[in-house]
Amino acid sequence: MRHRIQQRKLGVVTKHRRAMLRNMTTSLLREERLVTTLPRAKELRRFAEKVITLSKREGLHARRQAAAILRDREVLSNLFETLSGRYAERPGGYTRIIRLGPRLGDGAEMALVELVDSTKPIRSEKSEAKGKAKPAAAAKGAAADQSAAAEPSKGRARKLVDKLKGFQRKKGKKSKPAKPDKLRKQQPPQVDDAK
Repeated sequence: MRHRIQQRKLGVVTKHRRAMLRNMTTSLLREERLVTTLPRAKELRRFAEKVITLSKREGLHARRQAAAILRDREVLSNLFETLSGRYAERPGGYTRIIRLGPRLGDGAEMALVELVDSTKPIRSEKSEAKGKAKPAAAAKGAAADQSAAAEPSKGRARKLVDKLKGFQRKKGKKSKPAKPDKLRKQQPPQVDDAK
């Protein structure tokens, strides 16, 4: 029986798990959102919220305790300068977990972890892969990000989930995700036998 067991093992040994949670917390505080599996997201939420609560104390001891976890000076200074002020009045619940559905490769349940009241814009995966997007597409994406920021958080979260999944919603109906060109079946070239 699993009485009084408070954490998930995540399929790794203790040292690996602690290092993984430290790295994921650092990435979450740097980027303000992170895509991972659902059990890891739930463990990350516990870990990250403790670090953010430490930053609200603003003492040297709290800074050193957070430095033992984060080990990245830029993220640590950002945590104590900006994030602690942003969450000064909030009594907890600094992160949000949004379920994204199963991963294509192994069917693992995926989730998006993001900081509540995040100020960083949503980057599209296509523009990251290509390096730079076309100016018209960039302007269109910026307008979409601004409209998403103006809408309530639930609608913004839904747009983010759709963007990550590859859905394109039209008039309230769900549509299938767009398949990449590599996954589509290619027709073999036809050979002309009339010679």
